Amino acid sequence: MRLYPPIQFDSKFAQSDDVLPDGTPVRKGDRVTYHPYAMGRSEGIWGRDCLDFKPERWLRSGSGSFCPPVNPFEYPVFQAGLRVCLGKEMALVEMKTVAVSLLRRFHFNPTTSSDDHHHPRFSPGLTATFSGGLPVLVRQRN
Repeated sequence: MRLYPPIQFDSKFAQSDDVLPDGTPVRKGDRVTYHPYAMGRSEGIWGRDCLDFKPERWLRSGSGSFCPPVNPFEYPVFQAGLRVCLGKEMALVEMKTVAVSLLRRFHFNPTTSSDDHHHPRFSPGLTATFSGGLPVLVRQRN
C-alpha cells in the first residue's frame, strides 16, 4: 500500500491559522493537500530503494516481527494523528485474512507484456486503479 495506496491524495481545510512543521504558514480556510502516492515514492522518506517492493522494510531485524513506521505521518495511507482512519485495524485484519486464505490455495504471478519493463500504471481518480488493470496468472496449488 506504500507504492499503490488506495487513495492517491487527500485534502484538509484549516479551521484556524496554523504553521506546518516546515514553517509554512496556513491561514484559516486554506486547503492543504497531501499525496500518499508521491510520499510512498519519496527518496527523502524511504531511501534510495524507495521504488522497490521490499516487505522486509516492515520487519524488525533479528526477530522478524512486524514493525510499523515510526512516524505515521510519513506513511499516511490511513491518515495520521487525530484524523486516523477508524477502520484501520479492521482493514489490516481483513487484508491479512484474505491474503493468507488466497496464498494458501493459489500461486499468483503477474503477467508481463512483451516489454520486460512493464509496470502497473496508476490511473488518476478518487480511489486507486491501474490503467488497463493488473494482469495476473492464477494457478491452484497442489
